[in-house]
Amino acid sequence: MKKLIECVPNFSEGRNMDVIHRIANEAEKIKGVKLLDIDPGITTNRTVVTFVGTPDEVCEAAFQCIKKAQELIDMRQHKGDHPRFGATDVCPLVPVSNITMEETAAYAQKLAERVGRELNIPVFCYENAAQTPVRRNLANCRQGEYEGLKDRIVTPEWKPDFGPDIFTDSVAKSGATAIGARDFLIAVNYNLNTTSTRRANAIAFDVREKGRPQKEGNPITGKTVKDAHGEPVMIPGTLKGTKAIGWFIKEYGIAQVSMNITNISDTPLHIAFEEVSRCAGNRGIRVSGCEIVGLIPKKVLIDAGKYYLAKQNRSLGVDENELVKIAVKSMGLDDLKPFNPKEKVIEYLLEADQKEEKLVDMTCTSFANETASESPAPGGGSISAYMGALGAALGTMVANLSAHKPGWDDRWEEFSAWAEKGQQLKDELLFLVDEDTRSFNKIMDAFGLPKKTEAEKALRSDAIQDATKYAIEIPYKTMTKAFEAFTLCRAMVETGNPNSITDAAVGVLCIRSAVLGAYLNVKINAASLKDKNFVDDVLEKAEQLVADAQKTETEILETVYSKM
Repeated sequence: MKKLIECVPNFSEGRNMDVIHRIANEAEKIKGVKLLDIDPGITTNRTVVTFVGTPDEVCEAAFQCIKKAQELIDMRQHKGDHPRFGATDVCPLVPVSNITMEETAAYAQKLAERVGRELNIPVFCYENAAQTPVRRNLANCRQGEYEGLKDRIVTPEWKPDFGPDIFTDSVAKSGATAIGARDFLIAVNYNLNTTSTRRANAIAFDVREKGRPQKEGNPITGKTVKDAHGEPVMIPGTLKGTKAIGWFIKEYGIAQVSMNITNISDTPLHIAFEEVSRCAGNRGIRVSGCEIVGLIPKKVLIDAGKYYLAKQNRSLGVDENELVKIAVKSMGLDDLKPFNPKEKVIEYLLEADQKEEKLVDMTCTSFANETASESPAPGGGSISAYMGALGAALGTMVANLSAHKPGWDDRWEEFSAWAEKGQQLKDELLFLVDEDTRSFNKIMDAFGLPKKTEAEKALRSDAIQDATKYAIEIPYKTMTKAFEAFTLCRAMVETGNPNSITDAAVGVLCIRSAVLGAYLNVKINAASLKDKNFVDDVLEKAEQLVADAQKTETEILETVYSKM
């Protein structure tokens, strides 16, 4: 699965659109990166740019944008309402999918080191990339802003993490940059069946982390309680990592609670929706739905869909599209206007930009026709992976039917866990359908390389060997993933809905065929590889998988026949 991160650099220029676009265009030049948004602010004299892609490519795009900003922005001339201390003021990296915060923080630190070393810009690492606790807070790093930078970076306490610690002419022009890793920020508005901004604000104060000021006597008109330092004493709200206010939207004719969720790990969207609904209900108000402002990672909707299915005691092992649909309907994301996940989910936007036609996106008829054509791909490897996916899918179907079987309500979690495992295996095997064809194409591309000189011949030979090795690894992975699905189908034969035992049995036949079919591809491709140690090792393991698959198939089918 592809790793994706988002980058949201803030540049200290919000008025000169030529400069803004020249900076943002640097991101568009990098293959594997999609520019999502450019949001300039005249009063703040600051622009927020958003792009997303694979980690190395996003870091390259960020570096090039920072470099261009250093060239085009002179901080000695900059004025604006927003706190700032550099041409590229902040540059956070945000994990989107299939990557941890720890991994993202490592990318941020690597980017920070490069910016400091190659561009001679003082860099402070903040939030999850911070190297000391005090630097996690961006406000601490930026204290004194640009005007205080000259005196600050020479102190031991605020020596930059990377880059120069003296105020050279170059630093005077560029200022400093804060590079960090943070969670995804979601902007969401909750629709209320009231027109009262006051009531909406009350709900916002109930839930936001900051909460509301403590009052003496009357909670509305009473005097604000202050601490020893003269600061208001706050009664915290119920949701960590959130900021919220209430407002009236004339366009819709309703009041809303407008919220920023700054930490979706602490407070997922669905938990925030439920809590806002609870607090609204305490005040006699109903949340009719909510609207997402901007984009969200797919995980936000997947997690919400699973949450609401679990509340219904329903299996969570359903298709991704079904999970998204459940999330949309449960939180009323289409309450005020249609909600199209293809336009709001980052991963779906990226998929729409991909030009590659996937085999798994074809109809069954088209896939069969393409297989039957004179084209050598898709071939036996892709078909083996697809048979494995069908085997896992059949086992998953039986798990879902079992989870929803009348009288078995107390076992729904047991079968839901099996269904989730089956969905994962099905998706991994579907990926291998196309990856097997790609591995074949890599070999064809390698054979097409020039071979006029000795150097070209050597490069071509190495490329052929590398591609051949990959064409062995992919069907071997198909064997291992398909074999894993035996456990699912065995469990469904032994403990699942007895009315569907033959469905699980057909899944077993598909899995055995997938393992044996993929083995044939491993064996024939291994004949062309010069690395005999690798060949001997993979063939030994593959042959054992074949033997185990045949034995497992026999054992499970014996159980099937005994129950029929």
